[in-house]
Amino acid sequence: MIANVSVTDVIDALKAEGFNFVGKSGRGWFVLRGGIIPEGSAVNYSCEVELDPEFIEFPRVRLLELPQNMPEVLPHLGANGGLCYIAHGSVVLDMYDPIGQSIACLRRASAVLGQIIAGTMIEDLAEEFFAYWHGANYCFLDLQNSNLGTQKCTVLRNADRRWWFVTDDKERTRKKTDALGWNINGQDALVYLIGSKVPPKPLINKWPPKNVGDILEWQSTLDSNCRRKIHERIKQAKKLKAREVLIVIDSPKLKYGFEVIISNLPVRTVDAIGRDMTYTYPAHPINVMRIDDQYISERNAPGLKTLAGKHIVLIGCGTIGGYLSDMLVKSGAGTSGGLLTLVDNDYFSAQNIGRHRLGFPGILEKKSDALAAELMRQSPGAEIRSLPVDVKKAHIAVADLVIDATGEETLGHWLCAKFSGSTDMLSVWIEGPGTAVRSLLKSGKNGACFRCLWQNNREGHLRSIEGPVPEVFAGHGCEGLYVPFPAYVSVQAASLGAKAVTDWINNISSPTLRTRLIDETKKIATPDCSPPSHAECPICSS
Repeated sequence: MIANVSVTDVIDALKAEGFNFVGKSGRGWFVLRGGIIPEGSAVNYSCEVELDPEFIEFPRVRLLELPQNMPEVLPHLGANGGLCYIAHGSVVLDMYDPIGQSIACLRRASAVLGQIIAGTMIEDLAEEFFAYWHGANYCFLDLQNSNLGTQKCTVLRNADRRWWFVTDDKERTRKKTDALGWNINGQDALVYLIGSKVPPKPLINKWPPKNVGDILEWQSTLDSNCRRKIHERIKQAKKLKAREVLIVIDSPKLKYGFEVIISNLPVRTVDAIGRDMTYTYPAHPINVMRIDDQYISERNAPGLKTLAGKHIVLIGCGTIGGYLSDMLVKSGAGTSGGLLTLVDNDYFSAQNIGRHRLGFPGILEKKSDALAAELMRQSPGAEIRSLPVDVKKAHIAVADLVIDATGEETLGHWLCAKFSGSTDMLSVWIEGPGTAVRSLLKSGKNGACFRCLWQNNREGHLRSIEGPVPEVFAGHGCEGLYVPFPAYVSVQAASLGAKAVTDWINNISSPTLRTRLIDETKKIATPDCSPPSHAECPICSS
């Protein structure tokens, strides 16, 4: 019961809408049957409604009779009559008004059905395709290139399912399967990748496809050229005496696939009266899941460049560098021929755990080693190198971007002197006990470097907050003193740095100096800006 309203009250209210209670479903939901009249229509379509007894999920609506004389493909309507009338997560169900919300859902279902019948939602089919495409087996795509045609594939089998791994780099894919605890050494299989210019849409009058004939009939409604290529590849697989073949369709926005069973079928390709025997080959949908690094890094940043193919050097694997390195890898660092180099000669200790990306497993290891291992465990396709040495002695190859996340002022000056003017450089640091976080990008020979900012700060310019930055220390003795601030400050500094890196790779270099105030009792002194180099900076004036 929610807000003094019981399921019985809702059932009674829906009875007035023409719905009668008929029992409970297998999962304990309440089932009612009645009819809905689509907007703009006089036809009453019989349907079944399932009610969540906790009023947390939206009612499920299923048509018991499908509209007649409709196009072969329809959006938001499953082959079993299931009606998708609202996108999951787009609206929150008000559990305190279950009667009003349930009736509103029926109204919405009627409106959507009316739009379906009127043919105004046909483009939505491409967005919801996977709701109709169910398979017992999975295909994992780890393809960095976009080549069509024959692909390398290994099939792993267990008692009741198969796992297809399609790759253009077996060693890279092996690292990913190792991370899952799977052994990729399986049986080689035949796979064809075929391009299509049309997003897939379910063929509702004959769904799901059960054989090659069904597949070809369905593809005829989408892309006749793709249909022809599918048929050619299946016949080619037959000539190669393959027992089965996986067809993966590379369509706009998504990839999908199906397996065709060829084994134990007649050798001839036509029957006695000339009918094509390949039409009878069984076909089964496959759940296609992309695991390539490009997809992983680009999925959440559509339209933006990623760090794929770039050499990024991160100096400092402490509290900022730990979180920042994770964000860099998620943005493509170390993928597609790129490299992420981590430099830090310090050891990870128990006192670091409270605000670091690493945890107990990293204790007593070099920070860069432990962090590299953790990042490669999370993203096994990334190329990550650890340099557990003093950065002043490190041999760093030519880099696209150097990031100073050490928070050490003197070292920051040294790094500016080493890299300024030759390599783009980003400095990220925390001011005081988490008072503010800042980042400064030095790109090319123009603009202020970290040393320039220090010169300005001494003169009272470009400060983070109005007034002095607080100085707070904790710990015991010279070796145990540290500046205390919680982990969320480190995450905010890392986030600020990650945003600056994303802008850098997308050729957005301004503002170069960015400040985010953490202590809300303070007042920010310098809005984001792009300061010029300081006239007395020994690095920029030399």
